[in-house]
Amino acid sequence: MVLDVVKLGEESLRQKSVPVDEVNDEIRQLVEDMFETMIAYEGVGLAAPQIGKNIRMFVLIADDDVRRVFINPQIIKTSEEVSDYDEGCLSIPQVYETISRPVQVTVQALNEKGRPFTLEADGLLARIIQHEYDHLDGILYIDRGDKAFAEKTEAQFKKRAERAKEKEKAKAAKAAKIAAKIAAKEAKKSK
Repeated sequence: MVLDVVKLGEESLRQKSVPVDEVNDEIRQLVEDMFETMIAYEGVGLAAPQIGKNIRMFVLIADDDVRRVFINPQIIKTSEEVSDYDEGCLSIPQVYETISRPVQVTVQALNEKGRPFTLEADGLLARIIQHEYDHLDGILYIDRGDKAFAEKTEAQFKKRAERAKEKEKAKAAKAAKIAAKIAAKEAKKSK
């Protein structure tokens, strides 16, 4: 099932996530839904906070096309060497910024079967892991770049959210007005 992806400004994106207690059928179903959502939105990674669930879990498919699941991940090592890359995020659509991150990471986590694993990653895979891992701590990629850019982006998304609320309000008012007219016509007919 394709889930809604929350956007910048939503509370769940800024909260620290809690560990997954048990890898069970409910978690496995959530993993499948997250993959389906990520693919539908044409992303390469998706963290649980992005669908409004503040649990320590993310999924990804890097340039090797392997589906990877990380439950209760811990980055235990990063390289000193860093590289720059234009990052984007499904929760901040159509906004990109050049972000510096370590080239290599070592991460420990559980897979969807609850089995522990350790993965040494580099290149795009390492970058996606770090990006999604940040989501679990309420950190967004814009927080790792230019502060003025981050503030401007947050302000833009706040305005978008306010405009969307105003549109919804106007739509609800219009629907109520139409319903009242219909009710008045029905009342006249029954007299």
